[in-house]
Amino acid sequence: MGKVLMVLGLFLILLGAALQYGLLGWFGKLPGDIRYQGENFVFYAPITSMLLLSILFSLILWLFNR
Repeated sequence: MGKVLMVLGLFLILLGAALQYGLLGWFGKLPGDIRYQGENFVFYAPITSMLLLSILFSLILWLFNR
């Protein structure tokens, strides 16, 4: 449990730094991310971005559980 919390904390620090300095401008703009904007309605589904994050998290957790 301690390793998972340390990895999660490190990830949150890195994510915060990336957001602060604008390094995640590509997130949500990948092919496969759905965005529909009507006159009074916006629908946004970042499908590809979420799949990419899921693969990344799975890889990180797999590496730490080895």
